Amino acid sequence: MEQITVTKRIQLSAMMFLQYMLFAAWFTQLASYLDKIGVEGTMKALIVSSMAIGSLVSPIFCMFADRHFASQKVLMVLNIVCAILLFAAAKATTPILLFVLLLLAMFCYMPTWSLTSAIAMANCPSEQFAWIRVFGSIGWFASGIFSFVALKFFKTTIDATAIPLLCGAGTAVVAAILNLTLPNTPPPAKGKPASVVDALSLRALTMLGDMRFAFFMLICLLAMIPFTMYFSLGSQFFKAQGFEMVTATMNWGQFVEMFLMLLVPISLAKFGIKWTIAIGLGAQLVRFLAFWGGGQGYANLYFLSILLHGAIFGFLIVGGQVYVDKKAPAELKAQGQGLFGLMVFGIGMLIGNFVNVKLIDHFTTGADAAKIIDWNGIWIVQIVISVVLLAALLVFFKQNDTKPAAQKV
Repeated sequence: MEQITVTKRIQLSAMMFLQYMLFAAWFTQLASYLDKIGVEGTMKALIVSSMAIGSLVSPIFCMFADRHFASQKVLMVLNIVCAILLFAAAKATTPILLFVLLLLAMFCYMPTWSLTSAIAMANCPSEQFAWIRVFGSIGWFASGIFSFVALKFFKTTIDATAIPLLCGAGTAVVAAILNLTLPNTPPPAKGKPASVVDALSLRALTMLGDMRFAFFMLICLLAMIPFTMYFSLGSQFFKAQGFEMVTATMNWGQFVEMFLMLLVPISLAKFGIKWTIAIGLGAQLVRFLAFWGGGQGYANLYFLSILLHGAIFGFLIVGGQVYVDKKAPAELKAQGQGLFGLMVFGIGMLIGNFVNVKLIDHFTTGADAAKIIDWNGIWIVQIVISVVLLAALLVFFKQNDTKPAAQKV
């Protein structure tokens, strides 16, 4: 492919920036909003799991979109519909209606991660894709600008309100307008047969016949329990501690992530797969030790728990993707990554959200204004889970286990 033009680079970078900003603008503080309006139990778990459920459905949607429509046009339509649904969600008067609207919004939104990557890779050299994709992380971090502007210029806070949903809707509209200017990207799979089995990466299930690979996938799936305690529900805790600009504060984790991601290849080369993933699990353990320590009077440790997000995501998730790539035979590499994504961001986060909502309910006494949550008890449970997962990895995971899994079935 010929060198990408400056105009096209700006278009693709802006696409990534807005696409990730529109999600982070409202999802980061969603749990604190649900807590404020009194949503608890199963309904709360369902609402914060809208992203996870959407990620389970999005491969099927992408399978049909890839065969019939230009990618940039699909992206534009999805962003418009998502904007309408987020606007409606901000006006929702019941938890059930809020769940339905956010679920539909995620059915539209989650496919856009694949679509934006496909558009970028189709219009720039592969070696330059990372420089385009990084603007997604920058957009996520920049989503904190909404709460910053509200506090500094309007002397009000938008955390734990419906306003972030409106911010997300507005960003989606801007993204849709930008999509009109994107390079034409014809349907990449036009004329190819559609297969739900392939869309859901079900052929990669044969890799689970390798017990070591199955063990690794189980570790990653269970690691989503402590991961979602922070990612999906952390805003509830920070709001309860009196933090201002919760979204902007938590987004420092994504800022650090942009730099720590550069260390992952170095770690893989120097320490190997096992210890790279162990660093990610270890960082998750330190995160919850920091949360617990913050409850003992060392509040500055809360910021450490935020900054560790980059190490957890980079070394655990990205390190895991590298391991899957090495284990998958050539014909299953794409499906192997799809299976990993479904297990981690779909099933794993779904389980994690339900477990953690029940955990919060268990450690809650009183109701309404008299409600008290024993956060230290919650952190201890997360510490125990993190210790068990790290120990299991160190004891049972083989360092140089990179022989293709399908060969061991």
